[in-house]
Amino acid sequence: MNQIPQDVITEIRNSIDIVDVIDGYVKLNPRGKNFFGLCPFHDDNNASMSVAKDKQIYTCFSCGATGNVFKFIEDIENISFIEAVKRCADITNIKLDIKVNNSKINEKFKNLYDIYEDTTKLYHQILISENGKEAREYLKNRQINDDIINTFRIGLSLKDRLIITKSMSSKYAKSDIIKTGLVKEGDRGLYDSYCNRIMFPLDDINGNIVGFSGRIYNEEDNSKYINTNETDIFKKTETLYNYNRAKNSARRNGYVIVMEGFMDVIRAHTIGYDNCVATMGTAITEFHANLLKKMAKDIYLCFDGDKAGAKATYSCIEKLKTVGVIPKIIRLESDLDPDDFIRKFGKEEFDKKLNNPISVLEFQISYLKKDYDLNNMDDVAIYLRKCVELLNKVDDNILREMMISKICEDTNIKPDIIRAELRPLIKHEEDVSDAEIIKPVIIEPQPIQKGLNKYEKAEINLIYYMLNNKEIIYIYDRRISYMPSYKMRKLAREISGFYHKHGYINVADFMTYASSKKELMESLNVVLNQNLREEFDLNEILDYINVIKEYNINEQIKKIQKDIKNEKDIMKQISLIDKITELIKDREEL
Repeated sequence: MNQIPQDVITEIRNSIDIVDVIDGYVKLNPRGKNFFGLCPFHDDNNASMSVAKDKQIYTCFSCGATGNVFKFIEDIENISFIEAVKRCADITNIKLDIKVNNSKINEKFKNLYDIYEDTTKLYHQILISENGKEAREYLKNRQINDDIINTFRIGLSLKDRLIITKSMSSKYAKSDIIKTGLVKEGDRGLYDSYCNRIMFPLDDINGNIVGFSGRIYNEEDNSKYINTNETDIFKKTETLYNYNRAKNSARRNGYVIVMEGFMDVIRAHTIGYDNCVATMGTAITEFHANLLKKMAKDIYLCFDGDKAGAKATYSCIEKLKTVGVIPKIIRLESDLDPDDFIRKFGKEEFDKKLNNPISVLEFQISYLKKDYDLNNMDDVAIYLRKCVELLNKVDDNILREMMISKICEDTNIKPDIIRAELRPLIKHEEDVSDAEIIKPVIIEPQPIQKGLNKYEKAEINLIYYMLNNKEIIYIYDRRISYMPSYKMRKLAREISGFYHKHGYINVADFMTYASSKKELMESLNVVLNQNLREEFDLNEILDYINVIKEYNINEQIKKIQKDIKNEKDIMKQISLIDKITELIKDREEL
């Protein structure tokens, strides 16, 4: 199943608390003896995921996701089982002498990724060397210290345009070096694309360096920034700067902040906001929108405060709406970008902006207003019609009324004129009872046994208690020879086999054992999603046993009845009928 001995895997799992691990990704709150949080594996709004500290497993009662600490890390980080075990070993300081390849790259372009990684190291080394003294001083003046330089792997390209060319040519093929865009070919041969610029590495969603943005720092140039052209591994439409670093913080905090530039993201990091990503100036795509939707429940748009930033915000809103996301908007004064705003006004003022975002509707109406002369009646009429279009898409009566008041204040139009053009709300405030308004709705997990017949319920419930009590395994071994369904039959045998091999049984370790067996894990998920109570008595277990026995007897009777139809010998038919009679007696005794 894996390269790590089972006893070592068990030691690692026993040394780590699943609640602490998951709480690092998803905010968990105690409820009873378990902890609950928003499930990161589907669009969850009801804290459907339960984490059992005593069992060291998690279960989502909505989408059915379940597993132990290894499975959680494996799925949320999209890494292999071995990598997940290694991550846990590192957390618990258990030495695991095993190498894992944790990079997610297309092997077809491995050389391109390697060239970018090597170039990043070389640029960074140049910056922290004596050659980078002037550039470091520039960064220091912009409040970029050594810790930030190291965290974001910032580097420096020199005026000598053969540094990368010579270094990479000694290791990689000329064709691959040119494909990266880091080196160009001219009349005199190859030369570096970047010259005398501070280099900011751009990573893909898996954290692999795939491009650079080079910034001027000590001389004039028509281009403040020069970004890598698109290559086989660098697609702006599929890249969100800082995604790989920000995703866990975004999940943990429940929101992600979208900015325009990488310097905005870096600046936000300096004041404690690690959940920021940037589109790097490109228009947001459907790929971006879906990626953001998976990152967190709430999405804040904090683009530049100028007209271009407002236009980008408007465009981004429309794209996010196509994937069912309504973002919150942060607008900055004085045409400042987030980097400049934070450096000028500080963390406290940025905190205020974040804590008081404006609604999409308020932003859109404000954005529309700038295009019209509200002293001109024709412009006012067009403006109002566009406002009505926006208001008709909103089902929040309070928000509607607030915006109607604002529009009327700007245009001196009576509110009733606008209200007359609006469609009725789908659900009015008066339709909601006081109990609904005052009392929050809490959805408690319920046993998921819809559509199961009594035999399926009996086998699933019996297996559930086998996973939690060795005595039930002994009862199963002695009294059950055949489970009704093939998948549950196989699962029960595996549980029994695990216990007799290792001398104990618990859900978390059995999950590790079953993790590489897809069919087994699917069956296990079905069992764990029943959400049965922990307590049971012997009579309850015996009832399950008897129901399963009844199934087996019925199956035997069906088989014998079929044999009777095919049997020509009358005496053998009588013998078979006698067997059916005995089986019916056994069934009645149950």
